Amino acid sequence: MPARLKAFLLHLAFSTTMALLAMLLVFRLWYPAPLHDAQGVTNIFLMLLLVDVVLGPLLTLLVYKVGKKSLITDLAVIACLQMAALGYGLWTVAEGRPAWIVYNVDRFDVVAAVDIDARHLNEVPNQYRNASWSGPQWVGAARPDGTEQGNTVLFEALQGGSDIAQRPNLYLPLTEMAEAMRQRAQPLGKLNDFNDAAAVRDALQSWPSAAAWVPLMARAKPMVVLLGENKSEVIAIVELTPWK
Repeated sequence: MPARLKAFLLHLAFSTTMALLAMLLVFRLWYPAPLHDAQGVTNIFLMLLLVDVVLGPLLTLLVYKVGKKSLITDLAVIACLQMAALGYGLWTVAEGRPAWIVYNVDRFDVVAAVDIDARHLNEVPNQYRNASWSGPQWVGAARPDGTEQGNTVLFEALQGGSDIAQRPNLYLPLTEMAEAMRQRAQPLGKLNDFNDAAAVRDALQSWPSAAAWVPLMARAKPMVVLLGENKSEVIAIVELTPWK
């Protein structure tokens, strides 16, 4: 086998391994299914990985020549460029990772790490101060106390600022939202109003303990959160539409 082809194949194998590890990190840990579709990261990240995996080995194929004086430098530059591209992609995806899934009034909101309002973090309980690196956490959000604080939040939200779900100083355990969730939970049969009946049936077959649902708001695609028999226990997120 020619040395150039061997170098290409070795580089391709290494690049593919790195890409698979990156995919596990992103799609299994940071964006567990189906949140990668809900947040719209799937196609962008896969395209970035494809370019990164293919371009590096192709450049190696082009520059590799036994005895070439600048070969080590050329390969080092290619490796640095490839790792920088992968690092930038991972950093961008990490900034947009779902940090919190927040029950807010009558639905769940997916809050990305980059969208968290950090102004009052010194007043926040320790469990809500840092965005998790091991997957999104489920919490509730209380309405602001007092008319003045409520008006401030409403005004900022209307101006494109932080809403209730982006403010960790309003977070509380999801169990404290149980009664509110029960009051707002919708019957499973209503899903047929917004989705194909076969799709609803297939989704619910995978989660036989589901008894109700509430909407999930996300960056790219709204979905449905299934609730258990008590209508306050989260069962799963499914790719069904919560409205027309």
